[in-house]
Amino acid sequence: MKNKDFRAQRREEKRRKFALKQQQRERDRARLAVERQKKTAEKREQTADQMPEQFVGRMEYSRRGGMVFVDSKWLKDSIIVPRDKMMGAQEGEKVVVRITRKARGNKMAEGEVLDVLGPDGNNDTEMHAILAEYGLPYSYPKAVEEAAEAIPEEISRSEIKRRHDMRDVLTFTIDPRDAKDFDDALSFRQNEDGTVEVGVHIADVTHYVRPGSIIDQEGYDRATSVYLVDRTIPMLPERLSNGICSLRPNEDKLTFSVVFTLDNEAQVKHYAIERTVIRSDFRLCYEEAQAIILQKDEPEAIAEERKGLAEALWALDGLAKQLRKRRFEKGAIAFDREEVKFEIDENGKPLSVYFRTSEDANKLIEEFMLLANRTVATHVGKLLKKPFVYRIHDLPDQDKLLDFSQFIRRFGYTLKTGSTRKETVSKNINKLLTQVQGRPEANLIETIAVRAMAKAVYSTENIGHYGLAFPYYTHFTSPIRRYPDMMVHRLLERYLDGGQPVQADEYEGYCKHCSSREQLAANAERASVKYKQVEFMQEHVGQEFDGVISGVTDWGVYVELTESKCEGMIPIRELEPADYYDFIEKEYCVKGERTGTVYTLGDQVRVRVTRADLARKQLDFELVR
Repeated sequence: MKNKDFRAQRREEKRRKFALKQQQRERDRARLAVERQKKTAEKREQTADQMPEQFVGRMEYSRRGGMVFVDSKWLKDSIIVPRDKMMGAQEGEKVVVRITRKARGNKMAEGEVLDVLGPDGNNDTEMHAILAEYGLPYSYPKAVEEAAEAIPEEISRSEIKRRHDMRDVLTFTIDPRDAKDFDDALSFRQNEDGTVEVGVHIADVTHYVRPGSIIDQEGYDRATSVYLVDRTIPMLPERLSNGICSLRPNEDKLTFSVVFTLDNEAQVKHYAIERTVIRSDFRLCYEEAQAIILQKDEPEAIAEERKGLAEALWALDGLAKQLRKRRFEKGAIAFDREEVKFEIDENGKPLSVYFRTSEDANKLIEEFMLLANRTVATHVGKLLKKPFVYRIHDLPDQDKLLDFSQFIRRFGYTLKTGSTRKETVSKNINKLLTQVQGRPEANLIETIAVRAMAKAVYSTENIGHYGLAFPYYTHFTSPIRRYPDMMVHRLLERYLDGGQPVQADEYEGYCKHCSSREQLAANAERASVKYKQVEFMQEHVGQEFDGVISGVTDWGVYVELTESKCEGMIPIRELEPADYYDFIEKEYCVKGERTGTVYTLGDQVRVRVTRADLARKQLDFELVR
């Protein structure tokens, strides 16, 4: 009898403790909810001044005129548009709308239509909507186009005379198959003493685009070309970017060049930074160049007219590999990630997903562009010691590195982060990246490693480039698509001609603008990829796929599909309806209070696609196992 009473007393005690624990959980949840509301309110207050004036949304008719339904982190409500402010927008069309009166109390915001983008769901409409959402232009002002058309294409004899004429040297370009703006070329010549001359030739854009001109102002405002999934929105009008400045084959072109003399070990014996005129002999895509590189052991397979080109590529490939090897020995970090690409039809519909990886041909171009950028930055920063535009990259955040080190332990990897020498840390990261190659968790670990890195930006205050392990680095090689490169060209011209130093503070402002625009462009590019992923997965709603947990938050678990790299979310409430999941940020996981089930970054899961919402660019999954 005593044992029964004792057991009953124990059961009652357990029930009491469980009830108390449940009450405490409810109090904790309520406290967390209040804290989240406070944080949200604080964030809204902090960002109120940053809220954009214009939004993109879908037009619907109402009694008062129109109502634009937007989906933005800044604004969740609709915007009322009076009839006389609709610009003829039809129901169901996407529009750009500017707020003329902010929402107050029960009154909704009011606005006016600035532009009608087209029917909702149309590919051009959606791509333009993405650009407009990030405040990026999707067309050129007529005056800018007219100014570009007025620029003469012919090169005068006097201009050729004042330049180093390199038209008789073997020269070629290597670019993506669909590229039209060829802003860099390589030349190759064997010297009698056994050394080689390698020219890195960059389109002389600033010869045609003068400071303060209407084209220059438009280029500065844009600051960068934008590369969406199915199109390029060029920084400069197409007459310049794809025509006059593009280093097309069999055409005389003006270039700004760094011409190197290299020995057999890829050591720079001499270099010259000079204005040149070139004539490209071959336009290669990366696949063609790669095929030639792979034919080194069977030279007889090369066509006679390409034998000189093949020998140049084989020599440059060998030099590039030595440059790359030394760069990593000095602490450069090797982030060679797969790039997601889509095969699309003439209407922009994605038909399939494929992945582009970096081959020897890509690395060849990369190494010589890096060499030119580094040489230009070192020449001005170290030798001339004058204000300049640098591309800088700070050391990784130590707290993020520590969290990353703890995270990868669950996969059996280690990363030593305690060293004060940046070369040691970067070598440890490289060792880890080599270890994970080919493993299921490789993409995830590389993604988290990138998140631990600082962002590279433009600045006049040089701190070096950590990721490349260069004490001096700039962007000189892409003036057709990046405004900082144009600034670098102008400063180089000024200093090589003996001009006075510029005001560093003034150029620092330009650098901040360009860094900001670069980030906006990157966000738009990611949004276009996300849109196409969702569009692609519309055909697969209801189907099951294998995936890897790629993100965890307090509102859901993100899963990247193994086959297509498309990412979707499982809402936290749908993981296990009978359980409550806590988000443990430092451990990159969510944990069920009742079941103890843990879902963590890197876990392999099986999911079913439940919804593909194009308007929100969002995929919804449910867990299968």
